[in-house]
Amino acid sequence: MISRQQASLRAQVSSEEWEARVNLAACYRLMALYGMTDLIYNHISARVPGHPDQFLINSYGLRYNEMTASSLCKIDHEGNILLDPDTGYGINQAGFVIHSAVHEARPDVDCVIHTHTRAGMAVSAMKCGLLPIAQTSMRFHNRVGYHDYEGVALDLDERQRLVADLGPHYAMILRNHGLLTCGLNIAHAFNLMYWLENACKVQVDVMNAGSELQLPPEEVCEKTAKLYDPDVRRVYGEMEWEAMLRQVDEANPGYDQ
Repeated sequence: MISRQQASLRAQVSSEEWEARVNLAACYRLMALYGMTDLIYNHISARVPGHPDQFLINSYGLRYNEMTASSLCKIDHEGNILLDPDTGYGINQAGFVIHSAVHEARPDVDCVIHTHTRAGMAVSAMKCGLLPIAQTSMRFHNRVGYHDYEGVALDLDERQRLVADLGPHYAMILRNHGLLTCGLNIAHAFNLMYWLENACKVQVDVMNAGSELQLPPEEVCEKTAKLYDPDVRRVYGEMEWEAMLRQVDEANPGYDQ
């Protein structure tokens, strides 16, 4: 059995990279706390500060709730592993394909999150897509891309279609697959995924109720969505992040090792 114990990488990286590693490991554990995991599968990545062509991603074999700052792999956009923790694991090829595509095409994005949650997969299979049925959902009105399913994301040529379908958005529904969010930083990406997941849960609940839907007018949906744009009031997630870190500290400490 492969040991989950690994030496600290803190002395081998810059202080800026270490901070990114700590926040990314905390994000993994938050995703576990909120039930947005799929055994050892799925992935969250963060760009390495000062190195736009490099990003951090999970070792493929660890659960989200056991991720630490030192168990993250550092890779480049070509898939070369630049710093491999001694976990004995490599990286998920599908994770590399999806995340390298977004990081390379979107220099404004520092973090990418991809999930296979029950609600997210359910909405990804709905022809109607995500509907503006609640304020939570309206945040994504006209601000979510859709990418048709092409099979397990192992082919490098899918990357161009992924980024074309994402466009300028910070969220995307992968048809018959799951959800993706990307953010200006880790806090922003997590906040987006938290609310996108909740929007999907609400939609599944409402559709299961079988009642006729009440949808707000287009202008109201657009007005509401505009208020959540990161350049309008604030970057949602940043103010909340310290509270999120306190939650991880209380529930599952040790991610900063």
